[in-house]
Amino acid sequence: MNTVAQDMAISDRLAQLVADSDGDAVSLAWILEQLHERAFGLFLLVLALPCCIPFLYGIPQIVALPLMFVSAQILLGRRVPWLPQKLGARAVSTEGLGNLSRRSAPWLKRIEAVSRPRLTALTQAPADRLVGLGLVLFSASILVPLPGTNTVPGFAVVVVAMGLLQRDGVLVILGTLLGTAWIGTLLVAGATLASLIKNWIGL
Repeated sequence: MNTVAQDMAISDRLAQLVADSDGDAVSLAWILEQLHERAFGLFLLVLALPCCIPFLYGIPQIVALPLMFVSAQILLGRRVPWLPQKLGARAVSTEGLGNLSRRSAPWLKRIEAVSRPRLTALTQAPADRLVGLGLVLFSASILVPLPGTNTVPGFAVVVVAMGLLQRDGVLVILGTLLGTAWIGTLLVAGATLASLIKNWIGL
């Protein structure tokens, strides 16, 4: 990737990704190939953005497993992300990618405007492995088959990904806290539901 692409704002880099696409759909493997040295943060961002849309079905289920897989690689300390052929072959429409880029650009620009390098130790090894663990859990919760359950963890991953890209540990902390609160809510709700079912069966 050339210097211009490296210095390009994240929101503009996503738009460039759409411009570089060829055909009606692109594979996740192709997207990963285009991102090069910023692959981890940008790939997490591309995968998580569709999950931020409330009551969206289909796309979150397509990207959740690759999102978990890439997050696990951060946990394991891998420096360059990789997808197996089966996951890499999953495709998203170019039109959908373009719509996603346009809809997310205003929000990404706002985050870019307030972010800056700070608490950078949280965005690099070895602290990023703990971040990777959180990302795995947040990604897994996207698969919970309940209405709207993809939105909060998706947004948490987006904020963490922006933190990694901007070397902003404050964003990493905020995204991690949001995702952790969501996981806690799911666990409490699950335990409450299980208790209600147990009492009902007991009756």
